[in-house]
This record gives sequence, C-alpha cells and structure tokens, in this order.
Amino acid sequence: MELLSDPATWIGLATLVLLEIVLGIDNLIFIAILAEKLPPHQRDKARVIGLSLALLMRLMLLSVISWLVTLTTPLFSMFGFSFSGRDLILLLGGLFLLFKATTELHERLEGVTHKGPATAVYASFSVVVAQIVVLDAVFSLDAVITAVGMVNHLPVMMAAVVISIGVMLLASKPLTRFVNAHPTVVVLCLSFLLMIGLSLVAEGLGFHLPKGYLYAAIGFSVMIETFNQLAKRNLAREEARIPLRDRTAEAVLRLLGGRPAPEMAAAAPAGGSVAAASAFAPEERSMVGGVLTLAERDVRSIMTPRSDISWIDLNEAPDVIRDKLLAAPHAMFPVCRGSLDEIVGVARAKDLLADLLRFGHIDEQASLRAPIYVPDSTIAIKLIETLRHARGQIALVSDEFGLFKGVVSPIDILEAIAGEFPDEDETLEIQPAGPGKWTVSGSVDLHQLEQALHTEGLLSEDGSYSSLGGYLLANFGYMPKVDEALIHENFEFRITGIDERRITTVQIHRLEPPRPSEPAAE
Repeated sequence: MELLSDPATWIGLATLVLLEIVLGIDNLIFIAILAEKLPPHQRDKARVIGLSLALLMRLMLLSVISWLVTLTTPLFSMFGFSFSGRDLILLLGGLFLLFKATTELHERLEGVTHKGPATAVYASFSVVVAQIVVLDAVFSLDAVITAVGMVNHLPVMMAAVVISIGVMLLASKPLTRFVNAHPTVVVLCLSFLLMIGLSLVAEGLGFHLPKGYLYAAIGFSVMIETFNQLAKRNLAREEARIPLRDRTAEAVLRLLGGRPAPEMAAAAPAGGSVAAASAFAPEERSMVGGVLTLAERDVRSIMTPRSDISWIDLNEAPDVIRDKLLAAPHAMFPVCRGSLDEIVGVARAKDLLADLLRFGHIDEQASLRAPIYVPDSTIAIKLIETLRHARGQIALVSDEFGLFKGVVSPIDILEAIAGEFPDEDETLEIQPAGPGKWTVSGSVDLHQLEQALHTEGLLSEDGSYSSLGGYLLANFGYMPKVDEALIHENFEFRITGIDERRITTVQIHRLEPPRPSEPAAE
C-alpha cells in the first residue's frame, strides 16, 4: 500500500509506460509487416501471438533482473572491442534487422511480391511467428533494460510492461490496416527498421548513439509523410468533385493518347501535326470520345429532325406512295394521315410495297406497327435499351408537349460513335472545302463538330440547343442574314444558306493566329 500511495511511483509508472510504448512501436511496425505475408484469416492471430510472446518474454526477463545485470559484464575482446552478453544480443539482433529490412525493401522496390502465378502465395505461419519471436527477444531486452534503469520496484516494472503491451495490442490492428493500405508508409517503416538495426549494431560494438537523434529523425520523417498523406487525401477530395464519368473519360482518353486541344497544340512538335504527337489516330480518338459522351448526350443531338424525315401519307394515291417507297433508301417509315402530326404507325418499306402489289392499298391492320415514343430529353445511352427491345423499329421523338420532333434509329447511335453514314439521298454534313475550311450543314450535331474541329465550348450548358444552327441563333440573338459571321476561338462561322426559319449551311474557316509584332526600325 505504501507503494501505491507514493506519488513518485505513479509518475515513474506513467513515464515508463510511455517509454515502453515508444520502444515497442518499432516492434509493432515489424509485426504488422510480417503479418501481411500471412493469409488474411491468420493475420490477427499472428499479431496477438507476437505481442503476447513479447509480454511473456519481458515479464520473464524482469523476473531475472539479477541475471540481466550480468549481461553487461565483458565476456571477451576482439579487434579492440570488448563484448558482453548484451552486446552480442544487440549486435545479432541489429544484423537480423538490417538483413530483414533490406530484403523487404528489395521485394517492394523491385516488385518481387507481385510476380508469379495469379494465386497469392503466403508465408508459413510458423516461419512468421519464429521471426516475430526473434524480434521480440531483441526489442524486449532493450525495453527491459530501460525499465530496470528507470524504476527500482519490480511490480511497477511489470505493471508498466503489461499496460504498454495492452495498448499496443489494441492499436496493432488499426496500425496494420493503415500500414498495409499505404505503400509509402511501409517503405518508410522499413527505413526506420534500417536505422534501428544500425543503431543496435553500433550499440553492440560499444558506440552509444543517443536515442534522441534516432527519434528526431523518425519524428521528422513521420511529419513529412503526414503532410504527404494529407496532400493525397485533399487531392482525392478535389477529384471527387468532378463527376466520375468525366474523370473516367479523361483518364481513358489520356491512356489512348488523346488530350484537350490546347494541350495537344502546345505538345505538338514545331512544324509537325497534332496527330503526329499522339499515339492514336484522330479517327480512333474521335470514336472513343463518341462512346464516352453517350452518357451526356440527349436524343435531340442524334435524331433525324422532323424537317428531314421521309414519311408516308395514307391520303396520297397508291402510285404516289409506291414511287416514294422506291425512291427513298430507308427501310422504315412513319405512316401518317395528312401530316406528320397525325401519325398512324410505323411500317417497313417491303411490307408497304407488298400491300400495294397485293391489294392496291395499304393494309393498316396487318402492316402498321404501334409507334414507340421517347422524350427528347432521353439520354442517348438509355435510348440503346429502348432500341434493343424495338426489334429493328425506329423510335419517334416527342417533346414535353407531345409534339413530334424527329425519329431515331440504331444507325443514329452508330453515327454518334463513329461519325456519319449518309444514305444515297444525303451528303456529309461536314465537308472539307480546302485547307482550314469546311462547308457544314446547319443541322450538324455540335459533339460531332467539336471533334472534327478539335475545339470546345460549342455545346449548350443548359441543353437549349444541340445543332450548329441552334448555336448560331443563340449567339446572334436573332435570325441572321446570309454572309453574317461569328467568331469562336480561332474559327469564323459565316452563314451561306438560310431557308426561311432555319440556317441550312455555314462556311467555317480556321483563322491564322496573330503574328507577334516586329520591333520598329530605329
């Protein structure tokens, strides 16, 4: 009871517990690294056994304090150095730490642990436990000698050892999880073990290295690594603000050699083309970009607009309908009565021709299919699922008021990915007209135009338009006249054709970058 009532005893106990924990951190780190070599279901068991052995070993050594004192007595001399039992244990333990830490570093830096068959190969449980026992012997000796030098009462020493091992036992699993989840921390810990091994070898040879220097170096390294982990976490948090789809698209495009236009222009060699600076051809990058942008494009950007649709009017004469079917290259037609606002159904051209040849008129009950409607706000990638169940049928696009806006088919999805596939009665919407010049249809999709011009900023942020004509109308603010022009970055958009309420053709010309002014002649 006198021992418990003495304040010096509690101060000594608290100080010794703190020192025992500090001295046991290196042991704990090495146990975490060794336990990683075991199967997941054995790692907790190895940590508990390792720390339990450390506790038993330290209690046993504390019980033979008189024997520990004799370990400092010189046993023999060699090359001018005298060696005691303690010196030999520290020397051998230090060499073991240097060897083990060096081999672990070599495996991690050379990637040895990641080679071999796909099935993970784990170390033997007994081998790992044996290595933990050897480490316990080295670190326990150091901790016990510290305890003997600080406190004079054996119960206080044992209590401090039990408390410190209990704390480390509770902290072992979170520490192991953290170390294994951060490869840079593992390398840093192995570097610490190299330092500790070197200090043990020096101690065994009789050179005393103040622990303060060692702990200062470790503390400084831990502080730098803490800053590094904080920087990584903040970077990950900043990247998390960017939508996952955009991050994935950018990563894939960069892996394929694609870069944003400003970067590509800056990285292109002098006198060389931008395409030459990339590992993939522009067509390949354009196709990959088309796939990755399907999730952010709506049906309006890929559909055939109402003004360009070929359709069948049931009110027309059979001969007129037959001639229209034979002249049009399409396989599916909307079938209406009087106008496109009165859609009766959708039919295949061969079924309509068969009806005209067989009956002289169209059999609405047998040949017409119920139309499939999709809202114009539908995302293109969701449209794929609708078309997959349409069994070759086209889908009709309507707006929020139910007005018919256009048609969309599987070929439109393919064109959004790989570019235009014009029919016999169509021409390419983007046609080269000379170096740095293009003749473009006003209905061309802005995604396609951006890819062709290698530019950005044409798309509407609120989705109010999806074609070049819509872009020009939004920027002019009125219906422009022929020959009016608009500048976007280093491109001039000059209107060359207007059909009443819409822009039909536009001439695009890449402007030469301004040359730096020459110095005035003196």
